[in-house]
Amino acid sequence: MTVSAIIPTFNAGRFIVVAVESIRQQGAAVREIIIVDDGSTDDTPELVAELGEGIRYVRQENSGPSAARNLGVKLATSPLIAFLDADDAWTPNKIAEQLPVFQAHADVGLVASDMAETDVDGRVIIPSVLEAHNLLSFFQELGGTPVPQALRRLVEKNFVPTGTVIARKELLMELGGFNPEIRYGEDLELWAKVASRRPIVCLPRVHMLRRQHGANATQATEPMLGDLVKVMKNLRDCCGAELQVQGVDIDAKISQVLFDLAYWNFVAGNLKTARDIFRQSQSYKPRLTTAIHMAACRLPKPVVNAIRQVKQLLIK
Repeated sequence: MTVSAIIPTFNAGRFIVVAVESIRQQGAAVREIIIVDDGSTDDTPELVAELGEGIRYVRQENSGPSAARNLGVKLATSPLIAFLDADDAWTPNKIAEQLPVFQAHADVGLVASDMAETDVDGRVIIPSVLEAHNLLSFFQELGGTPVPQALRRLVEKNFVPTGTVIARKELLMELGGFNPEIRYGEDLELWAKVASRRPIVCLPRVHMLRRQHGANATQATEPMLGDLVKVMKNLRDCCGAELQVQGVDIDAKISQVLFDLAYWNFVAGNLKTARDIFRQSQSYKPRLTTAIHMAACRLPKPVVNAIRQVKQLLIK
């Protein structure tokens, strides 16, 4: 079983050499490394040219990481696909420790792992993201077997870091790949679709180092919340029946993420926008808290700010 490693990159030239080296350490199981440059304006092309043989470099106009990954999947020649962002790195033996899962479970569609987080200089700041989210012991108990009710668990908390994933190419193509219309949460949407079709496995071993820096895509709160609403609505459309079987009230999930988006606008002082989104939240799952916030949006901004200040004082 061979793997095609896909690296989407945008202005990450200062990190890409480390990413490629971490893939090359995996050995012969990685048949090819495909770098998809999403319209970089830094020195990425020159740096890639110096990396030597075994690299397939393609460039596209800036279209986002979903489109870049999808192009890489389309070009890949291996039956298994692995992803790694240009500013991250794999740990040694990642591929060697994941491939046996596909051999032991012929129907598995995706294998993921734990990851650590580092600062911009590579110093570890979070040794285990699974442990940080109180999930490590659960996956340790599973011992590399398929995750029960994986779709439900993903909707509750996305435990699949994209840079740890190996997935079957045919399945990714069948599902349409990453949604290019979603910038934040497109990975959750795709992994949930995979979990609705095939068993998935998450190994409790750190197989990726994710580098935290100011340019990470997960820094913008409002766009993230807006895209999470889209993700939940899309999952309602494509996986609604399976979600219901696994005990997920997807309307309640949509209502909650709409509430979170509305509350962000409420705090920011965008009261008309907040009121409209609170109303949408109520249409999916009526709640007294939402109704109270809708009413508060009709108050003058100075009154709203005064109430919030009093509330914060009471909390303290």
